[in-house]
Amino acid sequence: MNPQAPVYVRAEDDAWPTVVYYHFHAWSGRRPFWAGLFTLLGGFPIAYFPYADLRLGNVSLAMATTGGAGALIIGVLLITLGLALWFQETIRVFAGVAAILLALVSIPVSNLGGFFIGFTLSMVGGALALAWAPGQPAVEQPPGVVGLTKAEATADMGVQGIQGIPGPRGTETAHASETTAHADGGRNSAG
Repeated sequence: MNPQAPVYVRAEDDAWPTVVYYHFHAWSGRRPFWAGLFTLLGGFPIAYFPYADLRLGNVSLAMATTGGAGALIIGVLLITLGLALWFQETIRVFAGVAAILLALVSIPVSNLGGFFIGFTLSMVGGALALAWAPGQPAVEQPPGVVGLTKAEATADMGVQGIQGIPGPRGTETAHASETTAHADGGRNSAG
């Protein structure tokens, strides 16, 4: 979410699809929407393929495996994590790590992770959930506050050196800025 993006204010003559679009855009911008969508979509092929069958005339091809129950559990958990990312954006780190782990477990359990379709979608969703961070609103200065220039802000640091680098302050001693082992009477001080 871009904190400097203009905020939509509804006009009286806006059509309802425009209003719905802007409300959906504002809702999806405050949460890891794409992470939830990829995780949700990744759960469907993982749960579906072990129970799918293909009928060609009188011939029935079934993908039923012994890991059918495990595939169903993994698929349902991924769908649940996708929905949780939409409605509970504070659990994004947990949901992202769980989605990645479930996607990895789906490779041996669920027909190579739903023939790598569900695996890939779930891995991308988990990575997006881990990478998402909530936007911070821009901090505005109160009226009447004037920002300081660089020269004014560094004026209390002492005499300006070459190219605007501040020199030593008036309270510093000459030996405090030495870097040899013989500084401060030969003793090294840590503070």
